[in-house]
Order: sequence, then structure tokens, then C-alpha cells
Amino acid sequence: MDKNFVFYIVKRYLRFDKDQPFIFLSALLAFLGICVGVMVLIIAMAIMNGFDKEFEKKLFTMNYPLTIYPKLPGAVNQHLLENLEKKFSNFIFSPYVTTQAILKKGDIMEGGILFGVDFEKEKKINDVIKKYLGNKKVEKFEAIVGKGIYDRLYINEGEKVVFIFTKSEPGGFTLSPLIKRFKIKGYFKSGLIAYDKAYVYTTIDSLRKILRIKRDEFSGIHIYSKNPQEDIKIIKKSLPKNVGVVGWWQQNGNFFAALTMEKRALFIVLMLIILIAALNIVSSLLMTVMNRRKEIALLLSLGATKKEIKAIFFYLGSIIGGLGIIFGSILGLLGIFILGKFDIVKLPPDVYGTSKLPLDLSIIDFNMIIFGAIIIILFSSYYPAKKATDIKVIDVLRNE
Repeated sequence: MDKNFVFYIVKRYLRFDKDQPFIFLSALLAFLGICVGVMVLIIAMAIMNGFDKEFEKKLFTMNYPLTIYPKLPGAVNQHLLENLEKKFSNFIFSPYVTTQAILKKGDIMEGGILFGVDFEKEKKINDVIKKYLGNKKVEKFEAIVGKGIYDRLYINEGEKVVFIFTKSEPGGFTLSPLIKRFKIKGYFKSGLIAYDKAYVYTTIDSLRKILRIKRDEFSGIHIYSKNPQEDIKIIKKSLPKNVGVVGWWQQNGNFFAALTMEKRALFIVLMLIILIAALNIVSSLLMTVMNRRKEIALLLSLGATKKEIKAIFFYLGSIIGGLGIIFGSILGLLGIFILGKFDIVKLPPDVYGTSKLPLDLSIIDFNMIIFGAIIIILFSSYYPAKKATDIKVIDVLRNE
């Protein structure tokens, strides 16, 4: 195959033809369609990844990397904590006691999850508590609540709120729910409404006394680890059979599965834009073939091979689509830079936890976009190229 001949004809067909401007216009629309499709897909994937990372960051903060829980009552205790602290000195441990309770102020009631913690240890693994607690010290029967609860009950700092626990105590001939008043020292704000409207923190001794839990027993132990996905395997081997460990990503498996499904659906839908644009390449090449029938027949009669004719139209479609991919990639990356550098899109921070549009384009997503676009372009170019070789030379030269 003579490549110089092939590329000479390709360059000629790429030029604007005054006699047949619609063919050039169709090719231009195909180029713009591919370009816009790739650009939109790159920016959309960057936004999706950005929001995924932002939600992951929020969930990571309030859910803790790893949590040890008892399979049997009393299995998580002070002895287990001390053994783990000695064996894994590179991890940070924060034991806790937890229960559900109803918070009541006046006629307003709100359900919540109450955690009893050692605040000095908790501040080392929970940045939200560390930030909003500051230099304050939470004493016995004092608590800090989420911003949602704080606003819902119209609490003032230092005010006392009634906590109604699920645990009951005998009173005469009936069982009455356990009630205790807690002084509210302040509030925290995680950025996620689900946690701000439910979580309450108090001292571990306060909750132990109310629930009558032994001094050396815990409901669980929160663990901070830089690489929890790998460290969970190591910790699991060191735990007794009556104790389990779970990672934050396992506790929120359904949420992340939904995000992954949404991202895949968006990728497929936006890839259809590129597919539709590629149909313009097919139609443009087919029109070129139909309008160049005499030239193709003449080239074949003068010695050009069918392989060379096929290559001409295949390269023609590949160049149109390839340029669309290149320019689309450049515009997509430029769009990400502009959106990340300037506050063009502002978000409500009380909903998303950030006022700036989060962007994060992974190498894997970028490669998938480029690879998928290339496959579509190659398939779109193949059919018209094959159709160009089906011309009957004698019939065309005789009749046209």
C-alpha cells in the first residue's frame, strides 16, 4: 500500500469543496459533536468524582476508619483495649459507650444517638469534635449536640435538656423510662444533616453510670488508621472470636454503591453523545463515497488497490474523530481548571458542606473516556471505508 498516495487523497478530501459544501459542513458538525461530547464527559466525571470524594471525606470523619464491636455482652473491655494499644502503637484508639435517647425541651422532642467518650482520646480521631469543642471541657452529665438538634430544640449554651432513655427502671407497680437532665456545653457541625440531627456526645463515665455498665466495659472502640482497608485484616487476626471489626466503607456500603451506579449511568448516557456525533462521521463519509464514485472508480482503474481506497476513507473518518477527541480533551481539562480556579459555580455550604464546586478527574476515568471515544470512532469509520470498495468500476465508468 502506497501511504503517500493515501494521505495525499485524504488531505484533498479534507479541504472545503465549493461545489459540495454540505459534505464539509457534515464533517465539521461531526468534529464539533465529538469535541463537545468528550469535553462534557470529562467535566461531568470530574464533578462526580469531586462530590464522591467530598461525601467520602464527611462520612470518614463521623464514621471513623475502623470500629471494634462485641459479638457477646462484655466482650469489648479495658483488657482488650490495653492489649490492642500495646500491639498496635501506630493506631489511635477511642473507646465509647452508646445508646439511643429522646431529647426533650418544653413540648419539643427529638430522637438522638448518645455517645459516651473520653474527649481527650476522641479529639485525636474526630476532627469535628476537636474543632467545635476547642478548649472547652465537658464534665460529668454535660453534653455537646449536633447543630440540627441545637436548632430544633432552640437550645442556649449552658441550658439543661431532658434525656429520656430506652432503659427502664421500676417505679411502684410499673416500669418507667430512665430520665436524666444534661447541661448542653455547645454544638458541633459536621456538614451532614443526618449526623447533625442525631449525634450527641457526653463523657463515658456519665453514660456508664446512667446505663449501669461496668467500669471496664465498652460498647465498642473507634480506631484511627491511615490505611484502614489493609489494617482491618491485621486487626481482625488479633481479635478474639467474640469480638468483630468493621470499616467505615462497610457501614455505608449501600450509599457508595448508589454513587457508583449513578456515576456509571452518567458515563453511559454522556458516551451516547459521542456515539450520536459519530453517526455524523458515518453519514459524512457515506456522502463523500457517493459523491466521489467516479473518482474512486477512476483510481481503481488506474491501479489503486481496494486496500488503499479503504484506507483513504478509514483515515478520513479517524482524523475527523481523532481531532474531535484531542480538542475535546483540551477543552475539558481547561474547563476543569477554570471551574476549579474561579468561583463560577457557588454551592450552598449548609447542603454540600462546601461552597466551591468539587472537581477531581481520575486517570482511570480519563483513560476510559478517551479509549471509549476511540473505539466508537474506529467502528464509525470502518463501515463507510468498506462501502467505498464495493463500487463496480466498469458500471460506474460506463454510466457516470
